[in-house]
Amino acid sequence: MDSATSDPTASAATHEVTEALAPSGRTPLTDAAETGLKIVVVGGFGVGKTTLVRSVSEIRPLNTEEVMTQAGVGVDETGSVTAKTTTTVAFDFGRISLNDRMVLYLFGAPGQERFWFLWDRLFSGTLGAVVLVDTRRMDDSWYAIDRLEHHRTPFVVAVNRFDDDTARHSLDEIRLALALPDHVPLIDCDARVRTSGKNVLVTLVDHLYQLALAQESAS
Repeated sequence: MDSATSDPTASAATHEVTEALAPSGRTPLTDAAETGLKIVVVGGFGVGKTTLVRSVSEIRPLNTEEVMTQAGVGVDETGSVTAKTTTTVAFDFGRISLNDRMVLYLFGAPGQERFWFLWDRLFSGTLGAVVLVDTRRMDDSWYAIDRLEHHRTPFVVAVNRFDDDTARHSLDEIRLALALPDHVPLIDCDARVRTSGKNVLVTLVDHLYQLALAQESAS
């Protein structure tokens, strides 16, 4: 996959993401498409990764969800998401065309700890990542952030606000709890809503563009 730092059209990336995610942007992949940009969505079990990929993809997303059975009792930590009946066992996949030549590929990583061995492979060739956070289970975010930092993969953090989240911690409180540096974008989102998911991706692309500018100016 090509990186944002080597693509001459990166300066218009934020605008292109916005246009591509509009309803009118749901078009088939053109023959002219030649640059693929890979984005990975990571986070704990049941945080909304599959939902986010589904809500923004311009194609019917590929899902590898399987029904959770009694065999997983004592192995899978469901925590406060006991009502969840399925889980991703490989990855989710969606696609967004930025323009005729550039395509954004979305990969949703599995959240269950027993599938974390797949993450390092998914991170290969990744342009950037979205870390989804559920404030009811903040500890589930640590592994995702640690692996991204290990791979030196740029990322943004999106707090998926659930309806039954009564604590409603502020973004400043969440940043402090996650020990996030000031330069890492942190935003609210609702993974079920397309426009909210769009805002997360726009934030990520804009962050990647700013990092590319900083690298250019330093060289």
